[in-house]
Amino acid sequence: MDSTTIVLALALGNLAICAALFFFEQPHENGGRPAALTAWGWSRQMQAAGWLLLAIGGANIVPERLALPVAYGLVIAGVAWEAGALWERAGGRRWRSIATPALVLAVGAFLLCYWIDEIGLRALAASLILAAFYLSAAAALARGWAQASMLRRFLALATALLALVVGARGALVLLAPSGWGWMSNELLRQLYSAALYLLMLLGGFGWLLLGKEDVQDQLARLEVVDPLVDCANRRGFFQVLAPWMALARRPGPPTALVLFDLDQFKRVNDSYGHPAGDVVLRTLVEVCKRQLRDSDQLGRLVGVEFAILLPRTSQEDAAMVAERMRAAIAATKVKTERAMISLTASFGVTAIRADDSSVTLLARADEALRAAKEGGRDRVALASPAQAIPAEA
Repeated sequence: MDSTTIVLALALGNLAICAALFFFEQPHENGGRPAALTAWGWSRQMQAAGWLLLAIGGANIVPERLALPVAYGLVIAGVAWEAGALWERAGGRRWRSIATPALVLAVGAFLLCYWIDEIGLRALAASLILAAFYLSAAAALARGWAQASMLRRFLALATALLALVVGARGALVLLAPSGWGWMSNELLRQLYSAALYLLMLLGGFGWLLLGKEDVQDQLARLEVVDPLVDCANRRGFFQVLAPWMALARRPGPPTALVLFDLDQFKRVNDSYGHPAGDVVLRTLVEVCKRQLRDSDQLGRLVGVEFAILLPRTSQEDAAMVAERMRAAIAATKVKTERAMISLTASFGVTAIRADDSSVTLLARADEALRAAKEGGRDRVALASPAQAIPAEA
């Protein structure tokens, strides 16, 4: 396969990926298209334009001396922006401040090498520059390796390996111009072209698969997390509670459960509307989280009733935690568009017992919560102690 055919395949391949990208919908929390997806789309368009211009120059439709530097500039910019899009996806929001000067230096270095030597130094510069940007893309994929999915790890390793193949061409042109053993310049050129083609396919399909993986992760998270207040929902809370219920049957430190309910919250929605009620809920949940340890678990069971799991905490210590939380909520004034809103909360506290089921545990905590409300609200009530089993006569 000659070089013109390979370059044309790269151009058409990137154009096909751009067409598929046009119909690809990836949800974004603020609406519209994610910034990373937009940057990646531009990167593919630049690469497609560069490879197409290179094919046109190779066919002498446009003078090669004019087409080649512009084409390589577009390809280098496209690969740099592709790496930047991956860094954006990985959380590197300021990648443009690094990528832009690096891109200017890279294109300047390539043009200088092209001006000095149109063949040897040009191939050296193009290979090493493209390899460097592809290695940056691999580093972005490898970010957070310990928590990364197997798909992202594979893409990182495959991209790094292919980037090294791309860079090997430039290294051998510099170190062994006549080839190195069985590795002839022609074979290396073929491997270089194949690596670029595989990087195009890997980058395109990899991005789409990562997008699908993100959607699946979001759906799985929504099953156990309440999106309004960003804490566990009822299902998620009971998933966390289950192992601690099992541990309570063994000797060891106690574990406590706290139920709390916002007092007279209905008047907030009735007086100021549901948007104001949502602001109040989010604010008060943040106030509660600041009173908890990393190991504690806060969950929204239903409406404005919340539960807190306090591992390795006695009922008396849990009551102290609940009291701090009650005072913090009472001292908080939530600013909404229509008013400054103050609320109080009532708390019921109990400890997990060896013979408890989730039903008996929640019933006992709910009984304590009801006692707090009946006692005047804005207070903490403890569940009644366990009844001692009478000895047989």
